[in-house]
Order: sequence, then C-alpha cells, then structure tokens
Amino acid sequence: MKEARDIIIRPLISEKSSDLMENNKYTFVVSGKANKIEIKKALESIFDVHVQSVNTANYKGKTKRLGRFPEGKQPNWKKAVITLAEGSKPIELFESR
Repeated sequence: MKEARDIIIRPLISEKSSDLMENNKYTFVVSGKANKIEIKKALESIFDVHVQSVNTANYKGKTKRLGRFPEGKQPNWKKAVITLAEGSKPIELFESR
C-alpha cells in the first residue's frame, strides 16, 4: 500500500475551489496512479475527517513553447474533489486564510 503523503500531493487553491468549500468540498492534486478508495483513506488518515465521496478528473499536460526550444510538455496531473460528510469538521489547511 502507498503512503498517504505520496497519494495527496498538494491542495488546489483557485476561485472555483474556494466557492466549493462553502459546500464542504475540497480540491487536491493527487497521484495519477491513485484510485478513489486510496484517496479517501489517505485524506481520512492525514486530516482526521470523514469523507463522503471522491470525484476525480485526469488532465493532460499542455504543449508549450519553452524559450528557444520549439516544443515542451507540461506534466499530466490528476485532480480530486472530496466531499466531507455532514457534521465533519472542516480541513484546517484551507481555513487558515
């Protein structure tokens, strides 16, 4: 089994994810090989919360021009939007702003 810190890479902070926080939904960048069950277990162990559901989306890296090089590619990444169960405490990482 993978370590929880290897599955959850970082929180994803954007205007849309800030709006989702009002509905008890939080957004994270996760490992591309992790499945929903692994993501749920990792979040519950790291933040000590009860996760109701996990929705994931895979994103392809964009092709970009990098200086004098004709073409480069940004990495592929995976996003997870988690919904906390009713009555669960909010994640402190996001509330510190």
